[in-house]
Amino acid sequence: MPLSSYRIHRIYLAATMNYGLGSEDPEELAYYNKIRKEMDDMKKHSLKKGIPLNWDTPNEMDK
Repeated sequence: MPLSSYRIHRIYLAATMNYGLGSEDPEELAYYNKIRKEMDDMKKHSLKKGIPLNWDTPNEMDK
């Protein structure tokens, strides 16, 4: 039986807020683990934010 949109939303919230699922349904656990794995992958490949500082300026810019 496919998961309802309500159940998917509840599982997503539990996974993103680092809560336990509280269910032993294999379909729900699979979705929960999928979301957690995607979040862990995003943390490993985080983007660098901000303005990069380049201390090696060309000589033309120093004038």
